[in-house]
Amino acid sequence: MQKYGTKPLSEVLAPAIEIAEQGFPISTALAQQLAGGRDKLAKFASTTKVWFKDGKPLAMGDVIVNRDLAKTLRTIALRGADGFYRGDVAKNTAAFLKANDGIITEADLAGYQPYEDTPVRTNYRGIDVFECPPNSQGFVMLEALNILEGFDLRQMGHNTAPYLHAVTEALKLSFADRNKYVGDPKFVPNIPMKALLSKEYAAARRRAIDPNRAIAGEPAPGDPLHMTTTSSPVERASAARDRYLDPQPVPTTVGAFDPDQILNLTTYLAVVDKDRNMVSITSSLLSGFGSGMVVDNGGFFLNDRMRYWYLDPQDVNALQPGKRVRQTINPALALKDGKPFLVFGTPGADTQPQTQLQFFLNVVEFGMEVQQALEEPAVISNSFRDSYQPHAVLGKLITPAMLPESVRSQLAAKGHVLDVRNARGVGSVKAVMIHPRTGVLLGGVSPTGDSYVMAW
Repeated sequence: MQKYGTKPLSEVLAPAIEIAEQGFPISTALAQQLAGGRDKLAKFASTTKVWFKDGKPLAMGDVIVNRDLAKTLRTIALRGADGFYRGDVAKNTAAFLKANDGIITEADLAGYQPYEDTPVRTNYRGIDVFECPPNSQGFVMLEALNILEGFDLRQMGHNTAPYLHAVTEALKLSFADRNKYVGDPKFVPNIPMKALLSKEYAAARRRAIDPNRAIAGEPAPGDPLHMTTTSSPVERASAARDRYLDPQPVPTTVGAFDPDQILNLTTYLAVVDKDRNMVSITSSLLSGFGSGMVVDNGGFFLNDRMRYWYLDPQDVNALQPGKRVRQTINPALALKDGKPFLVFGTPGADTQPQTQLQFFLNVVEFGMEVQQALEEPAVISNSFRDSYQPHAVLGKLITPAMLPESVRSQLAAKGHVLDVRNARGVGSVKAVMIHPRTGVLLGGVSPTGDSYVMAW
């Protein structure tokens, strides 16, 4: 706020303070999440006094009032970051953690300093795309874009099996590189980010994609410093589009879509102001309601992001004192001809780069309007080590049932193990586009959860 804001913090926080103090109604989606997280939340009296009523989680139509949170927000409005990390709020937080066997102290909170880092970027067909740098996974979408730039995606056709196969394989390769190379740059100072995002490296990774066969499990990482890939090279997919198969139908099973597995408790905001400044923000508790612990007399949840650590000391994301865990948070934005063009992002842990990528391609490659681009089906791979402990490689392709059966059958014939779900839209992506010619703002949200477009 001090560096980029145009309004005082007290004015910015006033609506949040009012909502916390006077309450807001529980929506259907939030009620479902509360019911699903009942066991976690019920462990802590400080949580149930805010989020339960008569021994049960608040239901749709109940009003959630959180006066302790309003008090905390007032302190922050008055004192800024020091109001949270030092003083009474910090003393109360440290005491609560100690009483619950936590190890974070008042001195730890006082010693926290934010970082302002330079974003990572790539250029995709003339559009500059920006993402968060390490310790974020933001480069995953950018590397996948570089790989896909060597394909004629429009000729393949939107959401055809060849197209979805290419997108999936490019993402698998990028996630494998994430798991090998990316951690907290203060502890991993030689992350080869420039090489990872080079067009030469993308060409090497592209050769690892077989247009007829899915990579089984997690691919091997590449070697960006030597511009080679440790996967077995095959004929470049961009020169072999005519070899994509037209297989016989393969039966799959349709299951219920579980939004909590994808969305959790993460919030994304895309904002464009009157001067066409763009802001892309993601905040997260990680899992549903984080740790489940509301700080007593503070009113706010504590996250559970330590679930992302590795305990293998040789891993790039190994747990160490003072180290920041690798983040899945990666809000994005793009410039066209050097001017603000598109701001977008989503909740969803490891799904974030995947759904953001497919939304971006819907707009840039297939010319869709923002809302249309967000309502199309999207696939999600988990053929790489999951960020969540125990970091399993599930080897599935989460596939919307609304995709034509012929497309699903062709994907299965290429070796993708389909996990078919009744999912709608492109993850939970939200976006605002600035029309390149008129400057008109075009907003949209994927039809999942509690998402809205507002203008004033």
